Amino acid sequence: MFRSRLTLAAVALALFASPAAAQEAPRWSFAIHGGAGVIERDSLSPEQDAAYRAALHRALEAGSAVLAAGGSALDAVQAAIELMEDDPLFNAGRGAVFTAAGRNELDAAVMNGSDLSAGAVAGLTTTRHPIAAARAVMEQSPHVMLIGQGADSFAASVGLEQVDPAFFFTERRWQGLEAALRAQNLPVPERPAGAPGPQAENTLPAPPLNERKFGTVGAVALDSEGRLAAGTSTGGMTAKRWGRVGDVPVIGAGTYASNREGCAVSATGDGEFYIRASVARDICARIAGGSTSQTAAQAEVDDALSLGGSGGVIVMDLQGRPSFAMTSSGMYRGAVSDSGAAGVAIYGDEDLRP
Repeated sequence: MFRSRLTLAAVALALFASPAAAQEAPRWSFAIHGGAGVIERDSLSPEQDAAYRAALHRALEAGSAVLAAGGSALDAVQAAIELMEDDPLFNAGRGAVFTAAGRNELDAAVMNGSDLSAGAVAGLTTTRHPIAAARAVMEQSPHVMLIGQGADSFAASVGLEQVDPAFFFTERRWQGLEAALRAQNLPVPERPAGAPGPQAENTLPAPPLNERKFGTVGAVALDSEGRLAAGTSTGGMTAKRWGRVGDVPVIGAGTYASNREGCAVSATGDGEFYIRASVARDICARIAGGSTSQTAAQAEVDDALSLGGSGGVIVMDLQGRPSFAMTSSGMYRGAVSDSGAAGVAIYGDEDLRP
């Protein structure tokens, strides 16, 4: 853990190490994560490593294109997360893990730091892009959080794309569910109606690690108007039961943004502990109290996860400085700004690199 603290601080500093960056903060800045977990170098083949890095770069490109054109932080966050929701490598949207009942139940949240508006959804089963549904809740309803069938119905009513639940199915996640249920001596449900056969997928990298609780995706942004935003999307944890909801859609736990306090936060990891410690909101409070974003992020993650579990966070401050903190051995992550090239990283002791 101590090694991760030092290298991650270096990551944040390296993004702004040039003389020009030291003189002037970037006009816009963007950072993403694709989940934290036990990621060891010998767990990923070269092909798997390359696939994850390419996916992170695509998400960075989607968000940075919005910001470079003068778009809003909210639009950038949504653009990047929608792309990751469609990428089977991540535990969000298509590629989400399964519940014990053999369903994909999707959660997401978004928050606008300029006015503290927020929207969240939990337990979606037919809305293609949960992050779009969360934003619609924020902008087109009087509520902050909608759940289950009602949330899908609302999403459909405002014109968001609906899909058959089988759209979210991937063989690698189904195999993960079978293994998890057998380990718990629980019955394995029938394959979902409309799911492809076991041999239908032969191009995706095999699961490199046990992503039972990890793989959540998120983004934080500062736009050229000085507005902060954060968003997060997830399929939750494999074999979750009883309608379990984690930290992602709980504003202040897994997602938070506030221009007043100078931060935007998206988290990934053991959600039960993030909820109990109100991690995202507390990071912002630490920054408002004078801590740097890196110090605040690592201190909060260490404190919260001392209760149990592991995970990480990404943070953006009002100066456009991204920070990354984790207690796990890795986190899929990346950052880019108008004054620096896009860089991505996977392992905890690794600096961002183009």
